[in-house]
Amino acid sequence: MPRPRIALVTAAAARDLDEDLKPLEIALRARGIDTHITDWDDDTIDWSAFDLALLRSPWDYTQRLPEFLAWAEHAAARTRLVNPLPVIRWNTDKHYLAELASSGAATVPSFFIEPDNDASAALDRFLRDHAATSPSALRAPSPANGGRVQDFEFVIKPAIGAGSRDAQRYGRGERADALTHVQRLLHANRSVLAQPYLDRVDEHGETALIFFDGVFSHAIRKGPLLRRGEGPTRALFAAEHIIPRTPTADELDLARRTLAAVPFAQPLLYARVDLIQDAQAAPCVLELELTEPSLFFAHAAGSAERFAAAIAQRTA
Repeated sequence: MPRPRIALVTAAAARDLDEDLKPLEIALRARGIDTHITDWDDDTIDWSAFDLALLRSPWDYTQRLPEFLAWAEHAAARTRLVNPLPVIRWNTDKHYLAELASSGAATVPSFFIEPDNDASAALDRFLRDHAATSPSALRAPSPANGGRVQDFEFVIKPAIGAGSRDAQRYGRGERADALTHVQRLLHANRSVLAQPYLDRVDEHGETALIFFDGVFSHAIRKGPLLRRGEGPTRALFAAEHIIPRTPTADELDLARRTLAAVPFAQPLLYARVDLIQDAQAAPCVLELELTEPSLFFAHAAGSAERFAAAIAQRTA
């Protein structure tokens, strides 16, 4: 029988940044799978020559989404694209958070500002509705905060974005700067996501749980990324501090319930559920990564081999 041929799909700008590519390539080749690292926008590639095209790090897609989705449709018509095209269309726009919340999954409160909205009025509505119930607004003055109620903090980011690119943290007193940020995104015809900043992330960080074929593989802790006064990163992604982490039972339960709420056939070949804690230390979903997540093989022995085994099952 001929060896399966798999394309590991990346982008030219991400090839040297994706630390998962090489270990996955090695693990797949050890299973007798003919593996090729390819750029998604290389128009010389015949995608029908592959048994499977696996999205790994096409990390420039957020700036080129229509072009990227057109490519994904083209590739999906010629080979098996994973995750599948409908999942990619759904997951590349963070409006999916509203759908997850409506399904009962605990998510970070999310407020969307659309290009045809009045930016100033919408931002004021967000501040009014969310500041009153935010953990910082409810925190009583104490010697630790100088006898003052802590400022309400929030995050502005594009609804289509990745790696904290174009995301920034603000305080209520920085409304003018936040409005400029919102308007810049809206003027580029980009929907805006506004969320309260859940400040337990400063101490606890994020927990990212990785699943292969619906089975939990490993988890990592990601340190806090957004700091007051720093402009939005223009890099493909913000620098991250990563260490292994053992998730709690509550985190595992929420991650599994979140994946079960995804409105597509299960199990997906790969998924990453990013969680942070609310003021009561309960986990909530920050993002659900089903398109091109880093999988952090370097922080979990055997994880690349587990993923390769799951991929091999799809090509059998």
